[in-house]
Amino acid sequence: MRKLWENQFGNLFLWVPFLMAFGAGLYFNLDTEPNLGLCIAGFVISLIFIFIKTVAPIRAIACFIFGFCWAAVFAHLIDTPQIPRNMHGITINGVIAGLDYTSDKVRMYIKTDAEQINAGDGDAMVRMSMKLNANIPNIGDTVRVRGGLYKPSGADVPEGFDYARWAYFNGLSATGYANSVKIISPTTTSNISTARDLLHRQADSFLVDTLVLGYKNAVPEIDAPVWTATGVGHVWSISGFHITLVSAWLFALFYLIFRAIGPLTRRMPARIPALVCAWVGVLFYVCLSGGDVATIRAFLMTTLVFMAFIFGRSAISVRNVCVAFCAIFLMNPHFIMQPGFQLSFAAIFGLVWLWQDARPKMPRNKIIKTIYTAVLSSVVATVFTAPFVIMHFYDLPIYGLVGNLILLPVFSIVIMPLVMIGVPAAIIGWMWPIDMAETVYEYCLQMGNWIAGLPYATLHLPHIPNIAMVFIVLGFISIMFIRPLKLKINYILGVAFICTAITIIVTYPRPAFYATADHELVAFVNDDKKLEFSKSRASNHYFTFDTWKQLNCEETGTRNIRRKPVDGLWLYETENFTVAYMQKYVPLQRNIVNLCRDKNVDYIVSYFDINAPKCNHKILRGGFVIYPNGRVNYVPRSRPWHNPHE
Repeated sequence: MRKLWENQFGNLFLWVPFLMAFGAGLYFNLDTEPNLGLCIAGFVISLIFIFIKTVAPIRAIACFIFGFCWAAVFAHLIDTPQIPRNMHGITINGVIAGLDYTSDKVRMYIKTDAEQINAGDGDAMVRMSMKLNANIPNIGDTVRVRGGLYKPSGADVPEGFDYARWAYFNGLSATGYANSVKIISPTTTSNISTARDLLHRQADSFLVDTLVLGYKNAVPEIDAPVWTATGVGHVWSISGFHITLVSAWLFALFYLIFRAIGPLTRRMPARIPALVCAWVGVLFYVCLSGGDVATIRAFLMTTLVFMAFIFGRSAISVRNVCVAFCAIFLMNPHFIMQPGFQLSFAAIFGLVWLWQDARPKMPRNKIIKTIYTAVLSSVVATVFTAPFVIMHFYDLPIYGLVGNLILLPVFSIVIMPLVMIGVPAAIIGWMWPIDMAETVYEYCLQMGNWIAGLPYATLHLPHIPNIAMVFIVLGFISIMFIRPLKLKINYILGVAFICTAITIIVTYPRPAFYATADHELVAFVNDDKKLEFSKSRASNHYFTFDTWKQLNCEETGTRNIRRKPVDGLWLYETENFTVAYMQKYVPLQRNIVNLCRDKNVDYIVSYFDINAPKCNHKILRGGFVIYPNGRVNYVPRSRPWHNPHE
């Protein structure tokens, strides 16, 4: 055992980012906010223990505490202004800070005075949508907008996606709609944002918007499910795939140029100035693309690789990936909770581990070797990202490997180069490269439709609880980071952790009853294990229907079944509990006394607030779910991102 432990010393650093991430993940999933003073003290003390010379277990605990406390401190440092409630018919004066184009509308990011929207002091950022055929302002314009704002909503279920938290950590105070936009003062300045806007207008192509400018939702809405089902949806989010292609092209171009300059190459290898110039070009591409978290991760990895080539060190290593992980975590600890971060790092960790540590035997034939490499890379990337895909989207594309092998080379060799050439060509009025790229895209779409139409193209899977996800991650990092002696202890531990996670997932119960925080919408699981709702439509809870269906392993986008009440009272009886729900005041007034006295009624839920001291133990408030055994699990609503300053 001692030899095994001593053998791990070289890999101990690799555990650091995950320990910090586990600590931050614990903070984000707490029901209540921890004491800020204790978190500040823990942040300072843990930082000291990380850097002083002490035993590894103490440092490991310090890294975990550091991640927890840094997330807590960061949450209070940013203090994003929040609106207290939904607002309609309001007028906002502000500056257009950004534009995000989708297939049917444009989203304006408006920087305004927080006091103007009752969100406290300082500056606030709001996102308002308008139709594409409207008079769209330019970035930097001062505008007066009339419309409405919505308070970012919290999670609909425990451990579900919390949009309020996402908005808070991404500096967004509210979302909404614009009925009218008046430009008060046009901009006279130019920057990278105005350059992005100019290229969008000049190229007028969703391929340029997605592959160059980083607008994720610019792909036609009808096409998006096809790319998801074929496993190539990552193409529309600028990440390692795009950065690798661009950096390779730029390096090849500058390398050829500097190789032709004799006086320079006699003093230094041509690769050094070529790498520097390529890095500057990639940096410009990152800025032009909007700098999403996956893009930043890929850029940091590219920077480390370029530095390794310049200084003659190993270019690709798990250690470099961990350094990039730590850098992005320190920038914003909430990134670890976002799908883009998780999927991006899961794939890169898997691929680096495969080719650096696992090192599978390769066939000698060059053609077979190329195919084998592509297949093996796709399989490993799919395995490492699959748990995160299921956790966030509840679906798994079965033919993702086929889609990647067929479609990804076309995007790499044909579409991406044509689009990159088409951007400068569009500036001088030559549109043929972009037109050719869109023609090839249509052929790819036909192939994608064929793959998506195959039987069982998408598999609907159950919810992965947070604790199960922790075991899955522990399984992966055990396989990657533990150095075995003779016995393959890393694989044994990895399989043990993953099997434990699968057991938790299979045995974890699904809720039998759901309720939103305002109790406007509730859902019941019927005898056929399908959801029935108190309403078939609810504008304030548009996405809630699909969220609950996903948790119940149902297909989304289907008709919402409405359960009709008896005289305004919904009575939901199960083997272990009975719930009474009332949506209107008159049924509440008629039934509340009898329901409080009825010993067979375990829980009372109402759209109206009930003040009944004698049966408060029955009355449920806030968002929650009830499991088949009668256990109630509440959705957290008392965190900084849920409590706006009045």
